[in-house]
Amino acid sequence: MQSPTLTRLLLAGSALPMLALALAAAPAAAQTAAAEETAGEEKVIVVVGTRRTDRSILDTASPVDVVGAAELATQPASNVLDVIKALVPSFYVGQNAISDASTFVRAPSLRGLSADEVLVQLNGKRLNRSALVQVFTGGDTALSFGSQGADVSTIPSLAIGSLQILRDGATAQYGSDAIAGVMNYGLREDTGLEVVARYGQFYRGDGESYQIAANAGFKLGDRGFVNLTGEYTDDAGTVRNATRPIALIFAQQNPGLANQLPNFPGPVQIYGSSPGYATRFLLNSAYELTPEAKLYFIANYSRLKADQSFNYRSPIGATNVPVVGGTTNINPNAAFATPIYLTPCPASAASAGCPAGGFVKDNNIYNFTSLYPAGFTPRFVGVTEQYFGVLGIKGKSGDLTYDLSGTIARNSINLSMYSSISPSFGRQSQTSFEFGKLIQEEQNLNADFTYAVEAGLASPITLSWGGEFRRETYTQTAGDVQSYAAGPFAVQNLYTLQAGGTYLFDSQVTKPVGASGYGGTSPTFAGSRSQQSYAIYAGAETDVTDTFSLGAMGRFERYNTFGSAFVAKGNFRWEVADMFAIRGTAGTGFHAPSPGQNNTAILTTTFVAGDQVQVGTYPVTSNIAQYYGGQSLRPERSTNFGLGFVLTPSDAVSLTVDAYSIKVTNRIGISQNFFVTAADLAAEPALQAVGLGGAVNYFTNGFDTRTRGVDVVGTWRGDLAGGRTNLTFAYNYNKSTVPRFDPNVIGAAQIINIGNLAPNHRANFTATWQKDGFALTLREAYYGSWREEVGYPGQKFGARLTTDIDVSYTIQEHYTLSVGASNLFNTYPDRVANSPDNRIFTSTNSLGDGQIYPNAGGPFGFNGGLWYARIRVKY
Repeated sequence: MQSPTLTRLLLAGSALPMLALALAAAPAAAQTAAAEETAGEEKVIVVVGTRRTDRSILDTASPVDVVGAAELATQPASNVLDVIKALVPSFYVGQNAISDASTFVRAPSLRGLSADEVLVQLNGKRLNRSALVQVFTGGDTALSFGSQGADVSTIPSLAIGSLQILRDGATAQYGSDAIAGVMNYGLREDTGLEVVARYGQFYRGDGESYQIAANAGFKLGDRGFVNLTGEYTDDAGTVRNATRPIALIFAQQNPGLANQLPNFPGPVQIYGSSPGYATRFLLNSAYELTPEAKLYFIANYSRLKADQSFNYRSPIGATNVPVVGGTTNINPNAAFATPIYLTPCPASAASAGCPAGGFVKDNNIYNFTSLYPAGFTPRFVGVTEQYFGVLGIKGKSGDLTYDLSGTIARNSINLSMYSSISPSFGRQSQTSFEFGKLIQEEQNLNADFTYAVEAGLASPITLSWGGEFRRETYTQTAGDVQSYAAGPFAVQNLYTLQAGGTYLFDSQVTKPVGASGYGGTSPTFAGSRSQQSYAIYAGAETDVTDTFSLGAMGRFERYNTFGSAFVAKGNFRWEVADMFAIRGTAGTGFHAPSPGQNNTAILTTTFVAGDQVQVGTYPVTSNIAQYYGGQSLRPERSTNFGLGFVLTPSDAVSLTVDAYSIKVTNRIGISQNFFVTAADLAAEPALQAVGLGGAVNYFTNGFDTRTRGVDVVGTWRGDLAGGRTNLTFAYNYNKSTVPRFDPNVIGAAQIINIGNLAPNHRANFTATWQKDGFALTLREAYYGSWREEVGYPGQKFGARLTTDIDVSYTIQEHYTLSVGASNLFNTYPDRVANSPDNRIFTSTNSLGDGQIYPNAGGPFGFNGGLWYARIRVKY
């Protein structure tokens, strides 16, 4: 039997001669009517990166990817993030198994830059930010640590007509955030009815996934349309780890309590995809008021709920536990490490050495083992809700076009927890908590105009200008008191009774404050903070000759928080020969700090040197941040250069190669952790929220990055074996470096992650074949090696190939049955290796927290292969 790797290489290799033959000879089959039909795909009008209305994919000065609805439909993922990750080589998003709220709102990356350096649009209108600021400390958010980007998981995939990805800086055209590029989701406008039902599960038998979606389009007479999409998804969780070694020890020592271990008989904590469900709706509509003007309306609503495992809190510790190469000790969780002493110092004993506020060290104690005899694993729940609406009017009057619109949006995330405690409240502790809501609200007003001026050139000069007003409001609501506050047992000074009735100070014991695992928002940081800005822009584009095009754009923006910014961009395209053109761009850009980045206050739990600590991220204006040197945020600034060529030897064959360089200065990040000492607590009492030994950080501008890379896209369309065939090869090389940094902001491990978390080399080869109702899609993906230095110091995770296949058959033109597999050959990333920082326990062959694979999942996840079946009905 041949190996899966060999089979995979043979499958991919069998298609390569087809592509080579096509590029070398442009065979007669490529000139057939069938090829002419498919060649039309290259004539899709591009609406990002240009104000002209006559540009196709291969005519633009900037590189643009277009992903069509048919290609999106072959992906079995419930989340649009995972759909795009599988199709676009320069797009990266982690799996994020246990990553606090970053598991619910995953931050993607384009060209190695952060989520809020990529502008997301629906039909050309800016999609609002998520309410979540990415503050989780770890490799899961390494490329987007500190970012606040849009949450594209709110979009139902069936509503997308096409996705256009501008792989070039475009701040001068669209405003803040478009440093890495623009992702514009074009919405469907067709009529008819389409219903899709899908079921799938991973090869291991878990992670069952259900999806039901419907799209209905209606004409409004001869003057308009309404297109509505609804979708419901339900995804069960997966488990890809061993149990904690301390859980095995507990079961051996306490066999009668083993069945009270969390998730018994499975692992006490779970690394895998979190279970959850989602409901999504999207409405796209337009109505002609006159033959030259139409009113349009877009609305998006979604609600997503997920339930995540946190780390297990063990009631016991252990010494001399075997690990590879030696032994180690395991500490009990701080909630169980010491009892809570319940006897306060008697009022009459103050003069005898037991002051008010102290406690007597006696046998009147409380242990959390009475509540959780076998320890506990908190469950973290996130409910995200999105409202988005655009109302506008666009039209034409002679050579003048106009587009006037207003956008209102609101994104919220409601965080809660159950199966936990607030240790400092002792036996009065709650076991479930509401942490408060995070809310992002935005209002945009846009006016965009173009005017064509004849100037005796090869084409009219397209003049463009317009303005924008934006208002963002970030709100945090207060959580339950016990979710953030210090209870009566946070700090206990203990006294022992001596002979003669006097008391002697014995020791001080502490209990963590707030809920175990996460901290709610306190009233101190609750409230709303807003930011307003206005912008004006102007530009011009034209064909100077039949073979040479030029474009230029400038934009000025003014913010009430930090001041103003001016950015500009220029581009050209030179058709050197009928089949060969050179294109290039140069520009400046910026990313404005958001109200969320300026004002977020979140308390989370992480592990430092194996010990659990509270980590507080505080607003730069707070006393805590300023105590450690916090200052107001400034905007990020970027300089972008791009140069490439387009080769089109025939209508059926195309090749584009585009190199780029992006320098970003004053990157917004999160400072190093400042660990709280007793002296700090005395100097700044507000630090009690994180407690002695806890950590504090804050947002700051602290480093620059330089990103260089190249994108290669080759396509061939024609007839093979009597069927319409498309072959596409897409390759991305991307490498980021950090030429300047403040060591108080990022360290060596984070710098390595910035350059290596997303593979430097990434490639897709896709083949589609269609004939007589039968369709086959085969995709081979290559992921180069990568590193996650924060979590796994010194380890380099190896390169991998994955294979996707989708086979479908259409009956009577309306009914399509599909079966397929994602990651057909069940490929996994490398296991976490033993190292001084990550000891592998011999009892579980895993890390001490049960990890077998890296928490972020790597570039393609750690769930392995998934099979699915789908039925589509379309009229």
